[in-house]
Amino acid sequence: MTLLWLIPILPLLGATVLGIIGPALGQRASAVIGTASVGLAALIAITIGVEWLHHPPPGEVFNQTLWTWVSLPGLSVKISLYLDPLALLMTLVITVIGTLIHLFSTEYMQDDPGYSRFFAYLNLFVAAMLLLVLAGDLVILFVGWEGVGVCSYLLVGFWFSDPENGAAAQKSFIVTRIADIAMLAGLLLISTQLGTLNIQAMLAAASAQWPHGGMLPELAAALLLIGGLGKSAQLPLQTWLPDAMAGPTPVSALIHAATMVTAGVYLVARTHVLFLLAPEVMRAIAIGGALTLLVAALAGLMQSDIKRVLAYSTMSQIGYMFLALGVGAWSAAMFHFLTHAVFKALLFLSAGAISMRLHHEQNIFAMGGLRGRLPAAFWAFLIGAASLAALPVVSAGFFSKEMILGDVWTYPGRVLWAAGITGALLTAIYIFRAVFTVFFGPVATEPSGAYGLRILLPLALLGLAALTIGWLETPAFLGGRNVFSGFLSPSTGAAGRHVIPLAITLAGCIAPLAGIAIAFALHRAGFWRAQANRPLSELGRLLRSGCGFDAVYDALLVKPYLWLVAGLRHDPVDLVSIGLAGAAMAAHRRLRATQTGRLRRYIAWIAAGSVATIAMLLFA
Repeated sequence: MTLLWLIPILPLLGATVLGIIGPALGQRASAVIGTASVGLAALIAITIGVEWLHHPPPGEVFNQTLWTWVSLPGLSVKISLYLDPLALLMTLVITVIGTLIHLFSTEYMQDDPGYSRFFAYLNLFVAAMLLLVLAGDLVILFVGWEGVGVCSYLLVGFWFSDPENGAAAQKSFIVTRIADIAMLAGLLLISTQLGTLNIQAMLAAASAQWPHGGMLPELAAALLLIGGLGKSAQLPLQTWLPDAMAGPTPVSALIHAATMVTAGVYLVARTHVLFLLAPEVMRAIAIGGALTLLVAALAGLMQSDIKRVLAYSTMSQIGYMFLALGVGAWSAAMFHFLTHAVFKALLFLSAGAISMRLHHEQNIFAMGGLRGRLPAAFWAFLIGAASLAALPVVSAGFFSKEMILGDVWTYPGRVLWAAGITGALLTAIYIFRAVFTVFFGPVATEPSGAYGLRILLPLALLGLAALTIGWLETPAFLGGRNVFSGFLSPSTGAAGRHVIPLAITLAGCIAPLAGIAIAFALHRAGFWRAQANRPLSELGRLLRSGCGFDAVYDALLVKPYLWLVAGLRHDPVDLVSIGLAGAAMAAHRRLRATQTGRLRRYIAWIAAGSVATIAMLLFA
């Protein structure tokens, strides 16, 4: 475990080398450095994980302090790494899935002129994300938090020659920075009130000093939550995520599906002791998660771009995680994080594998009949879709979503559970709408080229994981295994096992099956294809736009701000300095005109000045 510090350092070194001399190294060396740096970090993480399972450290916590960064009266910030089961889970997901995505990218990006730059950015992102999850101090966590935001901007706008890509990158950066201001305010509040930003010391002090439901814990938790909502693309700060699909598909697989957008989930789970002191914030988390999963699922029904379908599904599935967090089901939220990271990375890479064989076409209605022509992509996408839809028993997503719905059922009231089960139905409809449209029916575009091993291996490994990883935590009717929640319990507390009525369990099984049946029936009737060939109704346009949030924000925030900026382009305050500068320049021009080089005129001016001075002295 003493090698823990190497896990974030290796990708950082890779990013440094590629950023400085990458273009001179060529594609092969860049691919090796980029992939090997993350792969070695994954190997160390796996080794630590195996050691942890056999010989866990005392208290199942390992601290590694590297040096003191800031030492001030009343505040000390140390560069320290904190490893517990929650951080270990996140580290394994980031490094292992990150390695597979890097490997996929070596072939997917091989014709791009910015090849080495891409891997430099991707390595830098992995390093920042690892720093975020391993940080023992909120200041260091915030450094990693801002680092992944910067890397997201660089990667979303990777093809910056297209103005739309640049605009998407700016949007993702600005929206998340707005949220981060609230998070920074929360850190300042915690620092001034509790005197520490060390995460464990802060949580202990909050439990000892702040009352349950008091103003300070509610305010601190709310400010941290706003930061998490921005990073995780939850209502009302979700509008940046669909546009972020402008980046290369491997970027979407790593940053905007498996890791960065779950940073908000990690933040709440890591500081859950603080959030337990803020019941109103917890209620807001649950309600916001339920609303997000429904809004995003409805929007996903109307998308024609395959990556935007998956983007809205990401938003919806993270809504499930926040719903679980809001009811205190920490293990369920993190279990869905794990399964989602696997099957969503699989779906995005499958979508990338499809588009690269179709000249980077992403419109699902320009596809069709690809089941026999792209069998590897078909089976990979089908497995990912089944897991996203929570197909009973055979998919990882079923086990984690069933765990969430079971915990939500025990929460007072049934509205949140109803939202969750409705979301499961809609999820199955929109993802199998994509499956039937892309892989069945007549061929719309003939694929070209062939896949190499670097494409097929990540798809095969992620597909296998999407079929099996759910068995780490099973419902009572399938044996009631609790391997995952037992592993995570030192970080989140023991997960309560609730007795769930059989009818509720059956509803969780029936909803995805019903959704798939509806999607298939509409496919057989030709409804989906006809939908692409006719103008959308007002409701359809509203749903396709993500329920109109962008239009509302443009009208209420963006346009008034731009109008104000235009009005203040010549700031009245600036007029004072501009006037002084103008007066100085005018005086300069007049004085310069007196410099004629004529000695007699100079003597005359001196004499006149002398007479004026003597007169002032005599008559003053």
